[in-house]
Amino acid sequence: MSALKLTQIGNSVGVILPKEVLARLKVEKGDVLYLTEAANGVTLTPYDPSVEEQIEAGREFMREFRDTFHQLAK
Repeated sequence: MSALKLTQIGNSVGVILPKEVLARLKVEKGDVLYLTEAANGVTLTPYDPSVEEQIEAGREFMREFRDTFHQLAK
């Protein structure tokens, strides 16, 4: 666990992430991170949560029409 200090960046306030955290997230300067609310606080991730919802909808669609896809594949 790391303690992060809030710092003034122009007219905003920001957090500077240590190199180890950036490496763990596999991100670098210029990448986008997404902040989502979680049960115990917030989650910071490089993965867009809306894409995850779309992928899950696609998986559900494929499960529902699995037999049809098998027939079409023949």
